Parts: sequence; C-alpha cells; structure tokens
Amino acid sequence: MPSSRPRAHAVMSAEAYELLFDEARRRRFAELADVRTPMHIADLTAPGLDELLAEAEVLITSWGAPRFEAPLLDRMPRLRAVFHAAGSIRQHVSEDFWERGIRITTAADANAVPVAEFTLATILLAGKRVFPHVRTPALAAADWGGNLRDFSIGNLDRTVGLVGFSRIGRRVAELLRPFAGLKVLVADPFADAAEVAATGAELVALEEMLPRVSVLSLHAPALPSTHHMISVRELAALPDGATVINTARGALLDHDALIAECRTGRLDAVLDVTAPEPLPLDSPLLDLPNVVLTPHLAGSLGTETRRLTDSALDELEAYAAGSPLLHPMDAVSLARSA
Repeated sequence: MPSSRPRAHAVMSAEAYELLFDEARRRRFAELADVRTPMHIADLTAPGLDELLAEAEVLITSWGAPRFEAPLLDRMPRLRAVFHAAGSIRQHVSEDFWERGIRITTAADANAVPVAEFTLATILLAGKRVFPHVRTPALAAADWGGNLRDFSIGNLDRTVGLVGFSRIGRRVAELLRPFAGLKVLVADPFADAAEVAATGAELVALEEMLPRVSVLSLHAPALPSTHHMISVRELAALPDGATVINTARGALLDHDALIAECRTGRLDAVLDVTAPEPLPLDSPLLDLPNVVLTPHLAGSLGTETRRLTDSALDELEAYAAGSPLLHPMDAVSLARSA
C-alpha cells in the first residue's frame, strides 16, 4: 500500500467515467487516494468546486477533460500530478501547465496494445487479399477456389513497411516477429537502428522502403512535418497491388492522391482514421471497392478501455509510494508524439 494518500478526483466526461471506472476500479481509486465526494467531476467550471479544487493534489483525467491553462490552474494551487487515462495529452496541456512543474503521465502505452493488435490482423488479412472480397461479395463468388496460383496472395516472402517507430509501430514490429515469412522494414528519422533490429526489423529510409513493400502501415505522429507525408510521389513508388493501412492520424495521408491511385485499382487501402473524421458523405473513399473504412476502431474500445484506467491507477500508486512514475511525459517528448 502507498505510504500516503493524496487528495484526488477523476476529471472527465460522465460517459468516460462510466466506461473507465467500474466498481472494482472505483474501489481501488478510493484505496489509493483521499477521494472526497464527488469522486468524479465532469465540469471544473461548475459552481461550488473551489474548495475541492484548492485541495486537489492529483487528477485522473480522460476524454472530456479540460485544457489546463492559467485561470484553471490558479484554482488548484496544490495540484502536483495529472494521470491521463487515454492516449494523447496534447489538447490538455499548455505552457502554463509546464511552467508550474506539474507532472503528467499518459496511458498511450496501454492504448497502443489494441491498435497494434488491430494493425497486425489487418496486415495479415491484406496479405490474403481478404478486403477486396469483403467489399465485393460477387468477386468472392467468382474467385471461389480459384486463387491457388495467384502469387499476389499470401503472407510468405512478403515485406511490410512501418512508417514510424512509435509506441505502436514498435509493438507492431514485435508482433510481426514470429511470422518468419514477413520481412519488416521501418522508416523513422528518429529511430535507433539497434532498437529497430532488436524487434527483428530493419531501419531504412522511406524512399528505399516504398518500392519494396506489399503492405505500408502508418504509425507516425501528426505534426506539421508529417502532414501528407504519404502523397503522390510516395504512393506512386509503391508496387502494384500494395495495401496502405492507416491507424495513426488521417492527416499523414494525402486522400486526393490515394483516391487517384485506388481508382485505377493499383492500390488497396484500409483506413481506420481519416481527415476529416467522419468523411463527408460525398467522399469517393466511401464508394471505392478497394478501400475499407473503419470508424476509429483500432484504439481502446469496450473492455479494452479498462486497461487505460489500470494504467492511470498504477501511476497513482507509484506516486503515492514515492516511486518513479511509469509513463511520464514532458514538453520535449510531447513535441514528437501523437
């Protein structure tokens, strides 16, 4: 048990709280911290909260939490740590937050698990050419039993390209390692070649990777430097029949360029993220038979969300015990993250 119990509250939307905190996790929260009523606060601007906020030392946040800027932080002079039970903290922190030395952690590692699992499954299904048959049932009927000699199909002697060696990209590389028939290439200007090699993959330049891969999977953060990093030139460099998978951020991929390629039938695509989200109803991506769209399913959903809560509660336990935090973030690391 921790040596002290900091005053704490959960700050997130009511929907997020009901999703993330079942009875067992509420009980653990109350055991680890001095949680006053209400345990959950959906709106920090609501009246009657000044005394609670003035005493709060720790907040567990998630979807629906506010951006922490000076006026709000002034009401929480004792705030020392925020444990975010979700992935990105970008929209929640400010210069005021960093200047006050408040510590913050993220559950991005926990959220990476289902995204990597989704990506692995998608890569393997793409190798078996499942998606064109899903979108066009008549094609499946016509091809029934007739693909034995189609050497565009299979997960043997294939190369997978991962753009970005992020938490998710790294985990995807690790999940692919047991598949001896798949060679994995990684393109990331910030990655260490030895760390990439430790996952069984090879670090190469993006322009070297593109002509070699049958599947291209995107795992880079959305930054000004990565906007439309996969556009006309990059897509043109992919071999005929390649599949583009995006579970990262929609802005990484130039949709107009992708539409042009997919209209020819040369490339397939599986997009779990788009820009914008959702797509307008007149987007050609909705009708192309070789494009599969999923509504941001890769990240933590349903039972998987409890992994995010556990991550935040583990951080709280470490904090209360005076131990190092498990997944701390700072302004420098945030600048390179999603």
